[in-house]
Amino acid sequence: MGIDLSGRTALVTGATGELGRVMVRTLAACGADVAIHYNTNAAKANELAAEVQAAGRRAAVVRADITKLDDILAMRDAVTAELGHVHIVVANAVVQYQWTSVLEQSEDDYRSQFESCVLQSVHLAKAFVPAMIERGAGRMIGINTECAMQNFETQSAYVAGKRGMDGVYRILAKEVGAHQITVNQVAPGWTISERDRTNGTERSEGYDSRVPLKRRGTDQDIANTVAFLASDLAGFITGAYIPVCGGNVMPAI
Repeated sequence: MGIDLSGRTALVTGATGELGRVMVRTLAACGADVAIHYNTNAAKANELAAEVQAAGRRAAVVRADITKLDDILAMRDAVTAELGHVHIVVANAVVQYQWTSVLEQSEDDYRSQFESCVLQSVHLAKAFVPAMIERGAGRMIGINTECAMQNFETQSAYVAGKRGMDGVYRILAKEVGAHQITVNQVAPGWTISERDRTNGTERSEGYDSRVPLKRRGTDQDIANTVAFLASDLAGFITGAYIPVCGGNVMPAI
């Protein structure tokens, strides 16, 4: 019983980032054609597309500002024209900013997190869910974070954005469930990426010691969970916030 996404098209936003790249490769390895979204890194997006095509899958490269509905709608049209109907949408993009205290955090940082976490989720739903409703199936997958449950110092703008995203996803799951569209969130912990492997920073004794599994997860762990939620194996899971962090956070019942 494996994950088979043959005949399906996935869109990954923020596809050129540390986690996004591995999601693209993994979804393609499972058989999906992949739309690769970027905002500024066109070179990396085209490299990824070449990898997907070399693996025998179709790829499209699309640029959009994920905080603007018009950009998202144009991206949808471009992907649909090139690859056809989008069955799987992975909201991975997020605007980066400097973490600091509530008293020092700029208003622009709160705004950027609201726009990239909450509005991106809303824009993607408005753009892609109507066609999923017509077909009676679809997968909406948002990348959240363990930070949304931890509430550590300096994380207020990020946590506020991700908690707002959580609300959108849970309510959307109820609103579109009758159409057999699942809406779920993957919440990574502090994840080992290609950058860590290059820099030799895979271990962090302070963090690792707090995690029940005593290690950091990997970008592949996150991508595997995304692929599972995109597949028929997860057809009866919706409205879930799934931490992929070795038990570092555990949602209460």
